[in-house]
Amino acid sequence: MAHAHESNTKRIWVVLGILSLLTTVEVVLGIIKPASLHLHGIGTSWLNWIFIILTLVKAYYIAWAFMHLEGEKKWFRRSIVWSAVFLICYILVLFLTEGGYLHSTLGPLVKW
Repeated sequence: MAHAHESNTKRIWVVLGILSLLTTVEVVLGIIKPASLHLHGIGTSWLNWIFIILTLVKAYYIAWAFMHLEGEKKWFRRSIVWSAVFLICYILVLFLTEGGYLHSTLGPLVKW
């Protein structure tokens, strides 16, 4: 019984380390804001895309570790993950499209 407790404790520390590393990268990029990443990519700057991707990776890893998706059947994992991926991509496209439209139409009227 103690051996199972040790492996769970080790697993929690590994998850904490990975999530802390990803969060540290996000915070450092948010503080430094490298000028080379302010170039516009698809819809927004590359820095924003890095934030979006790191946030999605953290969300997936949290679901994988804390919602115990790694122990589920493959079809169940795929149904959860692909549904979330589809919805997040759909929302990103809508936000970037509508944000660009609002900026172009309200740009002359609003002092940013």
